[in-house]
Amino acid sequence: MIEVCIETTEYMRLLGYPRDFLPGGRAQELAEGAREWYAEHGRPWIHTREVAQFELGSGTIVLNGETFTSKRLHMTLDESGAHSAVLAAVSAGPEAEQYAQQLWREEKPDEYFFLEVYASAVVEHLTTRAGAQLCGWVEHQRMAVLPHYSPGYSEWDIGEQVRLAELLGHDLPGPLKVLSSGALVPKKSQIAVFGLTRHVERTRKLSDLVPCENCSFTPCDYRRTGYRRHLPGLELPLQSYSVNLKALKRWAAERLSLERHADGTIDARFRYDGTTCTNMGRPLAFDYFVKLGQRDEGFPIREQRCVPAPGDTGHQYMCQYLANAGPMMEAIARETPLLGRPLDEVLAWRRTSTGAGCYCDESSREHKWGLALETIHYALHKADEKTSAGNN
Repeated sequence: MIEVCIETTEYMRLLGYPRDFLPGGRAQELAEGAREWYAEHGRPWIHTREVAQFELGSGTIVLNGETFTSKRLHMTLDESGAHSAVLAAVSAGPEAEQYAQQLWREEKPDEYFFLEVYASAVVEHLTTRAGAQLCGWVEHQRMAVLPHYSPGYSEWDIGEQVRLAELLGHDLPGPLKVLSSGALVPKKSQIAVFGLTRHVERTRKLSDLVPCENCSFTPCDYRRTGYRRHLPGLELPLQSYSVNLKALKRWAAERLSLERHADGTIDARFRYDGTTCTNMGRPLAFDYFVKLGQRDEGFPIREQRCVPAPGDTGHQYMCQYLANAGPMMEAIARETPLLGRPLDEVLAWRRTSTGAGCYCDESSREHKWGLALETIHYALHKADEKTSAGNN
């Protein structure tokens, strides 16, 4: 089964939150609940099929003998010199849709909404993941994959989805039905067309045809440029942070302190402020201390520790602390993720995308270590940018 890991920033975007918003309290509980339910019960799938016949007519696209009309898609395929196309069908599966309807009947509109939005995020993730897989497939054939386009998008009648679906065949990994209107069942599904071109140089010249700028699949090994939605106006590394850039900027200014030493090493301290998940959400604060090696060594992480901030009492109200304080605090003190590794590796570290406000379980603690290390990485990168600018 496909393992799905939705970026927190993408989930928050679909929920309608501002870019730099990190949910807490009830919203965080609902978001985590939807994520956890889908991880256990969801059955997502991806299916791709290259068309055997491809032809561009006068404003039309012919795929396996079927003629489709989309001015926007035709322009993209024509300007890039596309020679073929791949059809992709993805689905979050019927499980989330069925359970969401159950939640609605049980008069749980909040739970319904968060699960519906999470399933939508799954569909977006699967579509971009399909594109990333195609990038890997064509990379060694000196071809490029173009941004996907689907019926229902601007200048493509959704009614043509009925005939497009017929080209997929009948050996799909999961259920998918197309109504006469063009709507899909399950509704959290998508059918898309990815153009293929041997004229790679054209995709570099035409900014609208660079798929990486529209692709949020951050683990991709074939990324050529940054994700535009994540990187507005900032020239950051090609790998995307898991945390919103505005949040990183604010945290670097408000929560982080850096002490640089004559030997090139750096001492960093990051303050995490959160709340317990029980006992009326008591405020808590932890300090993260990280010693980094020299820049030319890749800022290797030489020391790490996490401790309650001076004067903090909120951690004493965490449920695991109340149950057995000793082992819990020992675990916090013992965990040193990425110790001995270059700081850059935090960008490729696969961990839980979001975590509870408390420190009771390991995944929540890993999540917070990720926040601390990404903030440090961001701050050092921006400092390097300023230094380079000043030298020019």
